[in-house]
Amino acid sequence: MTERFHISEWYGRPVLNLTDEERIAFAKHKVGGSAMTKSDLRRLLLLEDKFSRGKLSTAEAERLEVLRKRLDKQNQNEKICPFRTDLAHPTCTKPGGVCSLQLYSDTNGRLDVVNGVRGKIRALCPYRFHQMNKVFQFIGKTILGNESPSQVREIGFLQSTGNLDSSPGEDVGRIDMVLVDRNSGDSNIRWVAVEIQAVYFSGPEMKTEFTNIIDSGGVFSFPLKIRRPDYRSSGPKRLMPQLQIKVPTLRRWGKKMVIVVDQPFFLSMGEMRKVSDITDSDIVWCVVDFINTVGSKINQIEIIDTFYTTLESAIEGLTGGTPVSLGEFEERICLKNQA
Repeated sequence: MTERFHISEWYGRPVLNLTDEERIAFAKHKVGGSAMTKSDLRRLLLLEDKFSRGKLSTAEAERLEVLRKRLDKQNQNEKICPFRTDLAHPTCTKPGGVCSLQLYSDTNGRLDVVNGVRGKIRALCPYRFHQMNKVFQFIGKTILGNESPSQVREIGFLQSTGNLDSSPGEDVGRIDMVLVDRNSGDSNIRWVAVEIQAVYFSGPEMKTEFTNIIDSGGVFSFPLKIRRPDYRSSGPKRLMPQLQIKVPTLRRWGKKMVIVVDQPFFLSMGEMRKVSDITDSDIVWCVVDFINTVGSKINQIEIIDTFYTTLESAIEGLTGGTPVSLGEFEERICLKNQA
């Protein structure tokens, strides 16, 4: 039996539930050519609101007509993202449209999802975690006592002291997502920082698999190439530096960092020491899974665990290993030196 990773969800849809014709269409699709900008989409909503109240000027009416035509073109040529909640008319912006991977086995020519945790869905796109705002509602209720927090994005966190490429005071680091309690006053604002971490994959680009799907008439077969989730790049190389930079300041401010990951990502890490109460933690791991629900065209996100840790313990977990002894390390030096 051979095992390889292949597409799990494609443009939001479970790949095994697609028809051959849908898979061919997805494989041929090019992302982004007709997508509207966020500013144009916001402008469209404002003008539609003014139109409904009979408040449009002549120039605004002309602009609205242009934006409506662009929206029609977007709807015709782009694939809707069922997970994004930041736009009224969200489309997929990820090249190739692959939301997630899954591990499959090939047993005598039969393609099956591997059983157990190893066969769980591995999210590649951060927007996969935004589905129905369910994670943000859970975080808001658990930490802020408000299950409908405001989502504030890309807040400047680090300022440059001045160097070769930036001026003093210029933003050089941001917190991607902050959830804010709508009921807190301006003088006592209550908020929590959120980091969403999908996994990168290593291996050849997906184009070879798309071509194979087209050539086979839409049949979803065992992948031609070997790919795998790259947890080393996603965890120690990407996520850990973010925590080392941001969490010490958040800790001084008395604020928490919530990290949202899927179950395979969390289980790919090394052991972390869990603290029993959120007040003793720096970091809250929010662990999710993606569940195939009967009667639904898309998998549903579910929060399956929360795990409280300190920053130091999280770094140990992300590192995922312990140093060898000095004697063993020097023995390895000698073996390499003799080769």
